[in-house]
Amino acid sequence: MWTALLVALVLALQAAAVWCAWRAIASARTPQGAVGWVVVLLAAPYIGVILYLFLGHHRYRGYLISRRDSERVIQALRDHAQNNAPESRPTLDPGPFEKIAALPAVRGNGFRSLIDGKETFDAIFSAIDAAESYVLVQFYIVRDDGLGRAFRDRLIAAAGRGVKVRFMADAVGSYGLPDSYYRTLSRAGVEIAHPREGRRPRWRFQINFRNHRKTVVVDGRVGFTGGLNVGDEYMGLDPAFGNWRDTHVELSGPIVAQLQLIFAEDWHWAKHEVILDALDWTPPHAAGNMTALLVPTGPADAMETGALFFISAIVAAKTRVWIASPYLVPDTDVLSALKQAALRGVEVRILVPEVIDHQIPWLAAFAYFDELRRAGVEIWRYTDGFMHSKVVLVDDTLAAIGTTNLDNRSFRLNFEAMAVAFDIRAAEEVEAFLVRDFARAYQLDKTLPEQRARIRLGAPVARLFAPVL
Repeated sequence: MWTALLVALVLALQAAAVWCAWRAIASARTPQGAVGWVVVLLAAPYIGVILYLFLGHHRYRGYLISRRDSERVIQALRDHAQNNAPESRPTLDPGPFEKIAALPAVRGNGFRSLIDGKETFDAIFSAIDAAESYVLVQFYIVRDDGLGRAFRDRLIAAAGRGVKVRFMADAVGSYGLPDSYYRTLSRAGVEIAHPREGRRPRWRFQINFRNHRKTVVVDGRVGFTGGLNVGDEYMGLDPAFGNWRDTHVELSGPIVAQLQLIFAEDWHWAKHEVILDALDWTPPHAAGNMTALLVPTGPADAMETGALFFISAIVAAKTRVWIASPYLVPDTDVLSALKQAALRGVEVRILVPEVIDHQIPWLAAFAYFDELRRAGVEIWRYTDGFMHSKVVLVDDTLAAIGTTNLDNRSFRLNFEAMAVAFDIRAAEEVEAFLVRDFARAYQLDKTLPEQRARIRLGAPVARLFAPVL
């Protein structure tokens, strides 16, 4: 009997491997990806099937994107675009970004960069303390440490004043957040989208997908997004990282309505609850009157929107494109766009950290440096602690701050968002802090063969994991 069961199990695994191989052939992004999966699945089906179930998908099924799928929201966005249309078209055409986002570029916005943890959380805490109606909160990582508890207490105080508070954290990023943290919030009246309840990616073999967005919206009038999560290391308190260099952005004006629409989509997925009618969709115009839009990207989109955001920014550059990212693991298309921009005379600078937080992505980046530098791309390595900013600057016409890294995970596995301003004032502000960052960095001049043995040997191996980094 045991022999028959073993034979049946082996046959079932082999059949599953063949089915997965066919799925890979039919759905992989590239022929190389399809071939890789077929070889692994057929040569080692026992391991290959498990790997494919968790890592072989690049589309997130069942997520409702209301700005594309809901007639009510689509009509509201038409009105939003008409009522807030820019008085003149920006110098850099926002059209590709509008199509990627399924959101319009609108006038009347404020766009204030926030440097590092203290400045960011001082602004966020001040906004929460002033909340009158509601607070929307979403982070990839929330920790039960000094900053995490201070943040929790701010939300509890707001709920105690009668403010409606909604809180959401990613199941993977906040895996270590104890249930007691959620219970404390819930008992104080905060509504929780608990990552271990309701719709959970682990049941659908979708644990490889992450919601990497960081969002705070207060009363529909002020919003925050960017690179900072809620944890003491983001305040520079972890001695392993030293100073934590990061960037957030404070938004006001109609772009805040776009940011909270993306929160509402994520909340609907997590809780199966529509909260559109509970929110204010008419934020007043900000004094800066900048033209801006939010560009949300993710694996539920039909196109590879994360990569297309970077490609659209790079190909639009006439004189320069500066990018700050903690990771540099681009796909072939973005890699080619960066090289082509440098070859046509655009100043292409990429700022990455010298300090390591994740070994494999850090090593994999070295496998791309030489190829980029041969085309004229400048690689700068930040040395004053850990650099975690996600920032793009194009000429004097586009400035973007948000959550998207320059890597494959952000391109097609994570839900991300970038706030994009088409305004010389925003560009000048971003240029100013990037100049300071470059002053704390050095330009890489060593090739991979000149690096120490650990990097020479590790970089090519780490690059094999690029599709999930």
